[in-house]
Amino acid sequence: MTGMNRRQLGLGLGAAALGSALATRGAPAQAGMEAPVPAAEGGLAFPAGFLWGCATSAYQIEGGVHEGGRGETNWDVFARSKGRISDGTSGDVACDSYHRYGEDIALLKALGVKAYRFSIAWSRIFPEGRGKPNPQGLDYYNRLIDGLLAAGIEPHATLFHWDLPTGLAGGWQSRDTAHAFADYAGYMAGKITDRVRHLMTVNELRCFTDLAYMAGSKAPGLKLPMGAVNQVRHHGVLAHGLGVQAIRAAARPGTQVGLADNATIVVPVIETPEHIAATMKAMREENAMFLTAIMEGRYTDRYLAEQGADAPRLQAGDMKAIGSALDFVSLNVYTPNYVRAADNAAGYEILPHLAQSPRMASPWLYVGPEALYWSVRTVSDLWKPKKIYISENGCSADDQVAADGKVYDADRVMYLRNYLTHLQRAAREGHPVKGYFLWSLMDNFEWEDGYTKRFGIHHVDFRTQKRTPKLSADWYRELVRTNRLV
Repeated sequence: MTGMNRRQLGLGLGAAALGSALATRGAPAQAGMEAPVPAAEGGLAFPAGFLWGCATSAYQIEGGVHEGGRGETNWDVFARSKGRISDGTSGDVACDSYHRYGEDIALLKALGVKAYRFSIAWSRIFPEGRGKPNPQGLDYYNRLIDGLLAAGIEPHATLFHWDLPTGLAGGWQSRDTAHAFADYAGYMAGKITDRVRHLMTVNELRCFTDLAYMAGSKAPGLKLPMGAVNQVRHHGVLAHGLGVQAIRAAARPGTQVGLADNATIVVPVIETPEHIAATMKAMREENAMFLTAIMEGRYTDRYLAEQGADAPRLQAGDMKAIGSALDFVSLNVYTPNYVRAADNAAGYEILPHLAQSPRMASPWLYVGPEALYWSVRTVSDLWKPKKIYISENGCSADDQVAADGKVYDADRVMYLRNYLTHLQRAAREGHPVKGYFLWSLMDNFEWEDGYTKRFGIHHVDFRTQKRTPKLSADWYRELVRTNRLV
C-alpha cells in the first residue's frame, strides 16, 4: 500500500484462532462460512464468480525483522533515520503477523473472501538480495500459503512491495538489482507455483522509484537529478520484465503472471467524446515510463522527446523484456486526476485538485469514486489485457474506538460503497475486471506515516495486537456473501 506525494509523482489454520476471531465479532461460530447468496441478474450484482479478497504487504504487517534469518532492508534503515517516519516508529513489530498469521487467516475466513493478496519479503528468502537462499524464510511462506489453502482462500503473491535488501549495492540505481530480482523471482516461482497460481512481480513502480529517488519521501529517501531518476525508473520496469521471463521459465504450467501498478488514474471532467479522447491520451502519456512501457514494449515518442538528454539508457533486449506478455494487469486505485481536452501539444490538461476537494484522512487521498470505473476502462480500451484485477482500493479514516469497544467507520463504508458502484459499472459494461482486493485487511505500518493513518477494516491495538472488526468489515462481509452492492 502506499499519492502528488504517493499516488501521482503483501500451517494449517488453528481452530482456536478462527474461533477467537469469530467470537470477537460477536457472531455465531458458523458466521463467515455461510453459503454465498447467488447474485441476482442486473441491478447491483457483480458477475458470477467475481473474486473478492483483501490485501496487505510484508513490511507493513509482518514484524519479526530480526527473526527467521531475514536480512536488512532499505525500510529498516529508513525507519531508523531521524525524521523520516512521522511518529518515529518502524515496522519492526508492525502487526506481528510473522507470528500471528493464523489469526489473520481467521479474519479472512470470517469475511468469507476467497483470495488474499500478500507480499513476500525478498530479504527473508535471500537475506543479501542474492546468493544462498534462506530455508527459514521459505518455510514461513509455505506455512502461510498452506494455511490459506486449508481455509479455502486463494493466495495471490506479490514478489516485491518496496522492501529491498540492503545487500544489493546501489539499490535501484544499479542495473544489477533488476537481474537480482529476476533470479529471486525465478527461484520463488519454482518453489511456490505448485500452490500459488497468481504472481505479481512488483508493486507500485512510482513509489519505489519516483517517491524514493526523486521526491525522497520513501526509502532510501534520495533526491536525484532527472537523468538518474529516469534510469531508476528503467531499472524498475526492467526488473518487472526480467522477472516475468524468469517466472515463466520456472513456474508450473498454468501460472498467471502480472504486476500491481499505481498508474496515474485519469477521469474525463465530462463524459463527452472530446474529453474521453483526451483522457485516453492522458492515460497513455502520464504512464509512459511505467505501465505504458510495459504494455507496449516501448517508451512513447513524447516521453523520450520531453526527457531529451535525461532519457533512460537502454541495452539490447531491454524493451522486449519489459514488454513481456502478461496474463493479467492489477491496478491500485485510490484517487482520480480530472482531465479536459485542451488545445496544446499534448491534447489534454490535468486539472489541479482544489483545497476544498473532498478527501479522506490522508491528505493525498482525494475522493473520486469514478476512478475505479475509468481505471478499468482506460486500461481495457488502450491495451486490451486478458484480465484486470483491482489489487488495492481503500482509504484511511480517523477511526475512533467507541465506548462499546467497536469502530463505527461509516465514512469508510461510504467510500467503499461509492467506489465499488463504479467498479460494478465497469463489470456490467463487459470490461474484463475479474476481482477486487480491499486495502487493507487490518490497520498496519503506513510507511512514512507510521501508525498515524489507519486503512484497515479490522482495528489493530498495536500495544496488545488485538484485532477487532470495524463496521466496514461487517459491510464487506455482506457484500462478499451476496456478491452485490449492499
